[in-house]
Formats: sequence, C-alpha cells, structure tokens
Amino acid sequence: MRKYIELVEQSVHLTESEMTDAGRQMFNPETPQEEIQHFLLSLKEKGETADEISGLVTAVKEIAGTYETTVENIIDNCGTGGDGSQSFNISTCAAFVIAGAGVPVAKHGNRSISSKTGSADVLEHLGVRLDFNKKEMKEMLEKHQITFLFAPHVHSGIKNVMTARKALGVPTIFNLIGPLTNPVNLSSQLIGIYRRDMIHTMALAMKKTGRKRGVVLNGAGHMDEASLAGTNYLALLEGEEIKEFTLHPEEIGLTVVPNEKIKGGDSKENAKILLSVLSGEESVFRQTVLLNAGIALYAAGQASSIKEGVAKAEESIDSKSALNKLNQLIDFSKKKAVV
Repeated sequence: MRKYIELVEQSVHLTESEMTDAGRQMFNPETPQEEIQHFLLSLKEKGETADEISGLVTAVKEIAGTYETTVENIIDNCGTGGDGSQSFNISTCAAFVIAGAGVPVAKHGNRSISSKTGSADVLEHLGVRLDFNKKEMKEMLEKHQITFLFAPHVHSGIKNVMTARKALGVPTIFNLIGPLTNPVNLSSQLIGIYRRDMIHTMALAMKKTGRKRGVVLNGAGHMDEASLAGTNYLALLEGEEIKEFTLHPEEIGLTVVPNEKIKGGDSKENAKILLSVLSGEESVFRQTVLLNAGIALYAAGQASSIKEGVAKAEESIDSKSALNKLNQLIDFSKKKAVV
C-alpha cells in the first residue's frame, strides 16, 4: 500500500492494473485503516482518473462476482451521493417509473451516507427486504423486471474499506465508483454525480466498464440528480462516442423550481413522498422524478429524446405500472420472508 500512497502523493496517475492491485490491498483485512485512509485522501487531493476508477471497480467486482440473469437491456440509475442536498429519494422513486415503462432495472443502493435517508432506508421502511441472495435477485429481475441490490450485502468482502470511508466522513473515490460496481451485467446506466468536473471522466470510466450506452449528469445546484432548479450538465455515452450537453427543464416543458422545494426527511417521510408520486399525485416531487426517469429512459435507448422519455415516464405513473412494480417488490419480499 505504501508504494501506491507515495506515487499518488507525487501526483502520479495509477494505471488500471495498478489501481486494481491497490484495491486488492485495501480489501485485505490486514491492511491498516490508517494506510487506507491516507491513500483515499491522497487520491482525492490528486484527482481521480478514469483508469483509476475502472481499475478499482475491477477489484470490487472480483470479490462480489457476477450476478447472472437471462434478462437483457438492464439499466441502473444509481447516483454517487455526496451532494449534501438532503433531497428525497429521487433515483429510488424513478427506478419504479423506469421499470414501469418497460426497462428492466437492477437498482444498486445503500443506506444513508451523506443524506438523511438512503435508498435502502426508504425501501426497508416500505417493506422491501435488503438481504436477497443471488438466486432471489435473479428471480425478481426475471419475474418483475426490477430488483434491489443492497450494496453492503453485495459487497460484504470490502467491509474494512467501508469502515475507513465512514471514519473519514468525506466523499472519496468510493462515492464515484459506487454506481459502477453493480454486479449485474448492465447494458445502460444513468449516473448522477456530485462533482461537475468529473462528468467526462465518469463517462469514460462507464465506457471502460462495458456499458453500451449511458448518461452521466450533474444537476443544477451541483446535485447528483437532474434538477428543476436550472441548467443540468450531462454526458451521453453512445458506443465509442461521448457527447456533452446541457439541459434546462423549460426546454422539455417542465417548470423551474428551487432545490429547497424537494428536500426530504427521514425514511417515513421519504416513503410517503415516494408513494404520493407513484400514486399519481401532482407535485414538484413528481416533476423531479419525471425529469430523472425521462433521462434514464433516454439513456436506455427506450426514448429517442429526453422529452419523449418524460412522456413515457408520465404514462408509467398514470397507468399505475410504476406503483405495481413497487408492490411486486414488496410482495416478493413478504413471500420470501416466510419461506
């Protein structure tokens, strides 16, 4: 570990293979917590590269393994967290809308790290189990086109690094790589990122990890979700090309609303918001979910434009298809709990 700390402190960018090796050493329970923390902070100060991000993803996936499924064209819409916005669980709510619109979703998520309530917290409150095994996750995805992968359960082999990350209390490369460590073989992905300066780098890393198509975005106010508050910054990965562009909500018929209006609360409050959106209630929460789900449907190639994606997201909610996806996940959890 020491040699990699020294290289990074000298502002040397690690190669993919070097970063994979550094990851393996971090995941070794015998590696001192102080060295892991030192390495992560030094990397943060230097600035993470696409090679370093994809190299660390490789090390994480070596431990988690691959989750095989017969389902094709799967998407994940997991964000990095770390934006400090205290927003409600936008991507979690949007996941059901995306699945309701016909795109299979393998939602990767965690408990709260830098927000009040993480995706796992709100889903657990709604009655979704967090301890599904590989077989159950495969069954859910194949039966209902949606599954939830609780990151600490999937990545239980890297607990010592998570301890170091929590002790530091600041976003690190693990915030950046989180969405990319989904063990399901995704075709496309929507990644919300808290760092606007890393949009292109993350799109490159997404390409290196095998995504055929995807969008990386940073919202107005530097949210790790698309925001109604103003201009959003995006990068579209399509094949070998990465195209950067901006999106203002008024361009697609949505109203500008300050980020303060979409703040959430504890798991009970956020669950109430999520249910209100999926039940068809008109609100700024609904409009925010429509924006994010619309971008995800565009990222998946299910819509030819973000505006069309928003229209399909509306249909998913208003037809109750999105709500049905949530109920299917809850029912599946109940049945498996009594087996």
